Amino acid sequence: MLENSNISSNIIKPKVISQFTYYIETYGCQMNVSDSELVSNELEKIGYTSSDKIELADLILLNTCSIRDKAEETVHNRLNSLHYLKKNNPKLLIGVIGCMAQNLKNELLDSKPYIDIILGPDSYRKISEIVYNRNNKINHIVDTKLSKYEVYDNMYPSRNSGVNAWVPIMRGCDKFCTFCIVPFTRGRERSRTIESIVKEINLAIEEGFVEITLLGQNVNSYKTPDGDFPVLLEKVANIRGVKRIRYTSPHPKDINVDVLKVMSKYDNICKNIHLPLQSGSTKILKMMNRTYTKENFLNLVKVIKEYLPDCSLSTDIIVGFPGENDFDFQETLDVVNKVEFNFSYMFKYSSRPGTKAAQYTNQINENIKQERLEELIELQNNIRLKVNKSKIGKIEKVLIEKNSKKSDQFWSGRTDGNILTIIKKNNEKVKDIVDVLITDAKGLSLFGENINNKGQIS
Repeated sequence: MLENSNISSNIIKPKVISQFTYYIETYGCQMNVSDSELVSNELEKIGYTSSDKIELADLILLNTCSIRDKAEETVHNRLNSLHYLKKNNPKLLIGVIGCMAQNLKNELLDSKPYIDIILGPDSYRKISEIVYNRNNKINHIVDTKLSKYEVYDNMYPSRNSGVNAWVPIMRGCDKFCTFCIVPFTRGRERSRTIESIVKEINLAIEEGFVEITLLGQNVNSYKTPDGDFPVLLEKVANIRGVKRIRYTSPHPKDINVDVLKVMSKYDNICKNIHLPLQSGSTKILKMMNRTYTKENFLNLVKVIKEYLPDCSLSTDIIVGFPGENDFDFQETLDVVNKVEFNFSYMFKYSSRPGTKAAQYTNQINENIKQERLEELIELQNNIRLKVNKSKIGKIEKVLIEKNSKKSDQFWSGRTDGNILTIIKKNNEKVKDIVDVLITDAKGLSLFGENINNKGQIS
């Protein structure tokens, strides 16, 4: 087995091979989606082609997530289900990449010896060499060495055609929230060059993408000698052909007035911010090492609304964090009521081995966690319906993305505020931005009609 190798001199450099196919299954965050696109391009450089069917692939890669127990359990079950393919085809290569590979490499090798390749998030530059050499009978290859520098500058993705392109601008995290394993699976913060980011965006525009989402574990802590996040955001806004710009996920501590000023200046920067709350209790926030208080968060929302009055906000919330009592939970509900998030990702706390919070003794009973989660979800659903209904009678700019699942007589698109919107077809086409009069609203979506006589490209 080769472990944490830099692809030593006894390993053969890859040649182009055309008879092999690959299949990548991606779990977790949008950064993993983007990483899978990078890996796809590297494999295609040596002649691999993508397979639509996992059972016909010569190489299967699972790009994995370790953020919660459930995410890891899903991958373990999937790997167990793939074992039969290996039995039927001993030449099949199975690889685990991503955060779970970084976090659980020894457990994976011990429990699933049929895995051929284990790669952490900083090892994708080597993927073609590793796959080539594993095909040439080298035993298990493991590379999970974290890098202080790897940002995959000058590596570009292989994307399926679409509307939105995910573009990573930085990797890693320095925040060390006590519940989070990301700094241990993705390393410390480092940023791509502005030049590399702009080049990737221009390539995406040439491929037909019109919406760009800038990605990072802490996207607005981006910083290079050539500029920080507001500088980058303004440069992207001025790239020809970029109709819409979004970014995710920021840390509340790093949202500043300079970012808001740039957002207010450009129409193609969506007035939509994902602002992870995690908890509304200052006590719990301190235990989480979030570096802000309940009051800080509410003041930040107030400042955002001063610069961007129509800005929609989404968030992440954890219930049942160790030590959370009824009062702490009510503090969270209070913030949710006051802010009126358009959308929330809501989870029960999941203990992650190796994190500080896993060592806390005052863990919360699972039944209490579930009760609190259900109460929070009910509140958020009511708020979302209220927010959506407030849009009735208003005109929203909607980017047409695809046919609606409801009917091929309808389009599905999203507003500037990232609300799913269904409209009846009226000479528009995918990638048009049209003015839509909102006529109805449900909990998850808006309904409306294009008030233009024909599709309008903006």
